[in-house]
Amino acid sequence: MLLSRCPSSSRARQCFHALKLIECLPSLHFARCVSTASVPRITTHYTIHPRDKDKRWEGVNMERFAEEADVVIVGAGPAGLSAAIRLKQLAAEHSKEIRVCLVEKASQIGAHTLSGACLEPRSLQELFPDWKERGAPLNTPVTEDKFGILTKKYRIPVPILPGLPMVNHGNYIVRLGHFVSWLGEQAEALGVEVYPGYAAAEVLFHEDGSVKGIATNDVGIQKDGAPKATFERGLELHAKVTVFAEGCHGHLAKQLYKKYNLREKCQPQSYGIGLKELWTIDEKKWKPGRVEHTVGWPLDRHTYGGSFLYHLNEGEPLVALGFVVGLDYQNPYLNPFREFQRWKHHPSVQPTLEGGTRIAYGARALNEGGLQSIPKLTFPGGLLIGCSPGLMNVPKIKGTHTAMKSGMLASEAIFSQLINENLQSKTIGLDVQEYEENLKKSWVWKELYAVRNIRPSCHSILGVYGGMIYTGIFYWILRGMEPWTLKHPGPDFAQLKPAKDCTPIEYPKPDGKISFDLLSSVALSGTNHEHDQPAHLTLKDDSIPVSRNLAVFDGPEQRFCPAGVYEYIPLETGEGSRLQINAQNCVHCKTCDIKDPSQNINWVVPEGGGGPAYNGM
Repeated sequence: MLLSRCPSSSRARQCFHALKLIECLPSLHFARCVSTASVPRITTHYTIHPRDKDKRWEGVNMERFAEEADVVIVGAGPAGLSAAIRLKQLAAEHSKEIRVCLVEKASQIGAHTLSGACLEPRSLQELFPDWKERGAPLNTPVTEDKFGILTKKYRIPVPILPGLPMVNHGNYIVRLGHFVSWLGEQAEALGVEVYPGYAAAEVLFHEDGSVKGIATNDVGIQKDGAPKATFERGLELHAKVTVFAEGCHGHLAKQLYKKYNLREKCQPQSYGIGLKELWTIDEKKWKPGRVEHTVGWPLDRHTYGGSFLYHLNEGEPLVALGFVVGLDYQNPYLNPFREFQRWKHHPSVQPTLEGGTRIAYGARALNEGGLQSIPKLTFPGGLLIGCSPGLMNVPKIKGTHTAMKSGMLASEAIFSQLINENLQSKTIGLDVQEYEENLKKSWVWKELYAVRNIRPSCHSILGVYGGMIYTGIFYWILRGMEPWTLKHPGPDFAQLKPAKDCTPIEYPKPDGKISFDLLSSVALSGTNHEHDQPAHLTLKDDSIPVSRNLAVFDGPEQRFCPAGVYEYIPLETGEGSRLQINAQNCVHCKTCDIKDPSQNINWVVPEGGGGPAYNGM
């Protein structure tokens, strides 16, 4: 760490990068890299520059107040809230007192939630059989399913056969943020302590290595990393069991994977980036309950992805539409946001939107690895639930029902240990291995096992169409019981090819009616962060973006980020560029952490309450 902060070593490191690039890069790329005389400091976060070596922090009180709970849950999504609710239900049934604390980084429950979303109500029915009487916001039962393959000008309809994962009979089109907010109300009514606006920033450990709990983030830190007069240390929450329900590619889960070697026996996780908009449309074009999905144009057959268009019945002619691109794509010039905007101009899509008004925008990453990418779920003192470990059913494009069920199963196993008299006196973290055992016996595991080969089958020479053929033959006929398990090619970031081996993609300019620019889109997400704080998009090495990402891959972070966070700015000298991080734009999708070809970006939590302010996304 000391070496990396020494100016002379920084210049030496640049020279080393330059010499390596001479061997393998065209002169144009090399000139772009080494024209910068010195690397400007970008990252000021304490996770990269420790405070104990910063004189500005001398004398600052770093003690934290600690609270004790039985169970602490990180993340108030469908999984975390279902876990909290089920714990309190069991406590009430057995007349036990259990303190359950739930922390959520969004300023309001549901404000960071984004999904299509077509909800399968199976888990909800198990959690609340009387959900209709309780007023759950499931207002739009699916009435019609449509699927098609797009060419540039045409839509080829594809029949949805009974039994295929794409069948949505019995499901509901929902605004998932509203559903999560409703779950939050149910949790609080049962006595769960819900703390929105508190981001879990650190995992705490007992001396024996088991999880002790979490610490929320500190507040009152200047952009340059110095303490403000308003600096306040975060809160420690200790528990017998800590449940991690952070969602896709969780910041704390990443650390737990390494500490407990949880990914030792599974394949690398694979991801997609999902972009979504809400529109009000002409009532004459509104078909409440209709669900439409497509694959094909504007993506080529080797780029996994597709679209959705859902007609909601929320008292106004509203549609939710979106586009998903697999993050294992190879061409660094691909821009998922612009692919989404281009898709909206397809002759089968544009007429629905003409005359309408776009009212919301957002984006998030989603797990696509399936069963073979699920890590070990339990470890001393804690466990993983929901989208954090990757329980999404990819061909169904659904993960809410599996996430909720995993939370419920986790709570049942936790409760069993909490009331066990032989374990009640333990002061170290409990190892709830029964949860993973029960999950593997449940309908969740059976469902994920049946579809485990569908996403990997898209890596054949036929690409996405090979996956469709595989689904038709092996899933529909064998019901997913084939004796083999296909593998993913490797981590998504490693699939990116050098820019010199790829063709730039020309995207049409947005027309401001159907398609839009990125910054006006981000404005619709309600995203806001305290400007005077260290960027939570941290770089392990500030020189890597220019010396490698820009030089070799033409700066793909300026294209794969759906919020305009990363921007390469020409230097005042006129030679070379520098990376600028617009952290205030971040919608917390985690795509940069996943797709960065150098794995140099580490997403950490900003001050609690920062981020998007979605309204029913």
